[in-house]
Amino acid sequence: MKKRLKQAHGNWVEGDRFWDRESDTRLLINKLDEGAHILLMAQRRMGKTSLMKEIKRQLDDRYTCLFVDLQKASSAEDAIVEISLVLNPFKSLWNKTKGLFSNVLNKFAESVEGVSLGEIGIKLRAGLTSGNWVEKGDSLFSILAESETPVLLLIDEVPLMVNRMLKGENFRITSERKAKVDEFMSWLRKNSIAHQGKVRIVISGSIGFEPILRQANLSATINNFQPFDLKPWDDKTAMKCLQALALEYGVQFKNNAEAAMVRRLGCCIPHHVQMFFAHVYDRCKRRGRMEFFSDEVNDIYENEMLGIRGHSELTHYEERLKLVLGPESFTLALEILTETAVTGCLTRESLSALQKGYEFLEKSVQDASEEVLRVLEHDGYLKADGDGFMFESYLLQDWWQKRHGFFHVPVLERGI
Repeated sequence: MKKRLKQAHGNWVEGDRFWDRESDTRLLINKLDEGAHILLMAQRRMGKTSLMKEIKRQLDDRYTCLFVDLQKASSAEDAIVEISLVLNPFKSLWNKTKGLFSNVLNKFAESVEGVSLGEIGIKLRAGLTSGNWVEKGDSLFSILAESETPVLLLIDEVPLMVNRMLKGENFRITSERKAKVDEFMSWLRKNSIAHQGKVRIVISGSIGFEPILRQANLSATINNFQPFDLKPWDDKTAMKCLQALALEYGVQFKNNAEAAMVRRLGCCIPHHVQMFFAHVYDRCKRRGRMEFFSDEVNDIYENEMLGIRGHSELTHYEERLKLVLGPESFTLALEILTETAVTGCLTRESLSALQKGYEFLEKSVQDASEEVLRVLEHDGYLKADGDGFMFESYLLQDWWQKRHGFFHVPVLERGI
């Protein structure tokens, strides 16, 4: 029987809407069962959060699964509060956690159960200072280790929080900020080792972690986390996904239209595959005819995927990149990506020519370029190709060219 698939809505999916990834899921569960701590790595929109949610769903019966989102956190104290709050549904662990924060929760007395988690979080945050968060955090991990079943701590957006801690609003890495990140990451590493076997930790996020830590020479703080690289779908998997979506929504692909869609994308990032189908389905519904032919693919791609709606879906690539690099290095990254999008390949010669137009206050142009290229390659914007770099995703390349390339003159053609 052919599979059906409902469209994904929101930032993550699980259960029946979690397509493929069976081998990734099995492998990750095996590693967790063996006691490993995991650094979940992938470029954006690959489904890292969905994989964590699906792992939680499958392991809820034999692990105490805790999903923590640090997207809005900006300090170690914030992280401790968020980890504490997710214990609320687990009565024995929550009671011990309340005891840990009795100094600030006593004012609630017995009415604490009727108070919203948001209000409790404010109280917990007030009880944490730069002088006591490590002690409280160590005690919190000890509480986790006392759980009747092993704890699986799934922490999303750790890189985003650490990047915020490290650079502040002015995107400057200072010795004080570096020391705070070092303290937090060393604390996390210490507790992951101290409670090995009782607590498993998976960390992930929408920006690459290793390049951020490398900027502050702190890469060693995650060397006890096993990297787990989540790859794009292969062409066959992407086509099966499109066929399952089409079956669910009554779309009839003609002349191998789904294969043409996959070829147009080049790199089958799950979100982009779903996004492509959403445009196809909308067009079919509007015109009242559910047949979709392969010769319509380019029109959908050019006018919908790369249109205004597509721009709003893809601007997060640009926004996240600026968060990682800061405004100074982002300017160089912007030109590198635009040069690559327009010419098709960033060569050593063109990179050398681009570098002549830049100066940096605290690092050499060479160091800045290496940092930018490391981030672009790690986070899936570019891939090494011989002596140069190319876009990994045709969609991202075409979108970048359409957004930034209109007035761009290739660097080797300037002044001619």
